[in-house]
Amino acid sequence: MAVTIRLARHGAKKKPFYRVVAAESFFPREGRFLEVLGTYDPRDKEKGLKIDVEAIRSWQSRGAQLSDTVRRIVKQAERSAAPKQ
Repeated sequence: MAVTIRLARHGAKKKPFYRVVAAESFFPREGRFLEVLGTYDPRDKEKGLKIDVEAIRSWQSRGAQLSDTVRRIVKQAERSAAPKQ
């Protein structure tokens, strides 16, 4: 079982909206998935990122691999969630 945490594209033409999902590596991009872990809207820079970092870490502990884009998004979410001094 090769689980990948990746983006699944939704939304209309030229108005992308993505779900961060855990899916088998051989499932199609907009096909089946195991769990929705968050959402990402690249058009809304301030409120467009809502992901469950704890759920992602849980999947990683079970052997799931992050896609390059999701890895970048998770780092961005962790930076924004860190307490500012």
